[in-house]
Amino acid sequence: MNKFDHGGDVYSRNVALDFSVNLNPLGMPPAVREALLAGVDSCASYPDPHCRALRAALARALGVEPWQLLCGNGAADLIIRLCLARKPERVLLCAPTFSEYEKAALLSGARVKKFILREEDDFALGGGILGELTGSAAPDLFFLCNPNNPTGQLTCPALIGQIAAVCEKRGTLFVLDECFLPFTEAPSARPLLNAHPHLVIVDAFTKLYAMAGLRLGFMISSDRRLVERVADFGQSWSVSVPAQTAGLAALSGGGEWSARTRVVVAAELAFVRAGLRELGFKVYDGSANYVLFRSEKPLSEAMLAQGILIRSCANYTGLDERYYRVGVKRRAENERLLAALRRALA
Repeated sequence: MNKFDHGGDVYSRNVALDFSVNLNPLGMPPAVREALLAGVDSCASYPDPHCRALRAALARALGVEPWQLLCGNGAADLIIRLCLARKPERVLLCAPTFSEYEKAALLSGARVKKFILREEDDFALGGGILGELTGSAAPDLFFLCNPNNPTGQLTCPALIGQIAAVCEKRGTLFVLDECFLPFTEAPSARPLLNAHPHLVIVDAFTKLYAMAGLRLGFMISSDRRLVERVADFGQSWSVSVPAQTAGLAALSGGGEWSARTRVVVAAELAFVRAGLRELGFKVYDGSANYVLFRSEKPLSEAMLAQGILIRSCANYTGLDERYYRVGVKRRAENERLLAALRRALA
């Protein structure tokens, strides 16, 4: 398994149910689907390279200014562009976490240091991270995923505020990934932006709106020069017409979609966790729309034999081949997952 491989590779396998991805179990909003079908003819035109309508709608929805926003070809695109634009010498990230942070840092020529999250703490981030952000070896850039992927652990708002303050004082760019935050009741760090120009928030339409194939992400910063610099490191038309159309349609629904999603995810998380524990797995309680668990028996091939793909976490630093992640789906699909796991253990 390659160090930077992800879930969702259904193209080389016979997969009936993909639990390796962590998308909204409700799927794509009907308004998005309808807008995409109705907007097919607009694909004959070049997309707006500045995503003006989309940024204006995002600004209204998020309570920020349009100039603070930059849209990209998914969050991963912006993560790479941030590193290329900033050219950090030293990058700090937690482990285990989303591998694109390390990949982007290495592509930009940075040295990467990892702050290992401990299993005995359920992989939660504590105040010890503050010591890593000070001193002569302090990083130029710090990545934090909240809630973290693949653990689902939330970092408390007070600690995020402390991290932002330390990074501001040190001149460290603090890149906070909130792609999974809408699945939780936790607040965004957006209120910190204006007082912390070194804070950048990265988010995407991928997870909440189940738009992984369209590739639409965005970043928010109160540093106008940084936003312009990161924009310079992308291609001229990095966000397609369908992606911009889908983004506008998704935002037209207001907060109803995310509120409905949280109700479903909370119920299905509880159901899947209980089922995994009943099967004897060690389950880690996160807050996102996926579950990290540990098995003493290999599961991937036995599950694939039943047409179900789960995410092996063997290529995450700090985890090994005993760890797996499953995204929660609707009840009938989650029941199929648990039944297949029961057969895999037999």
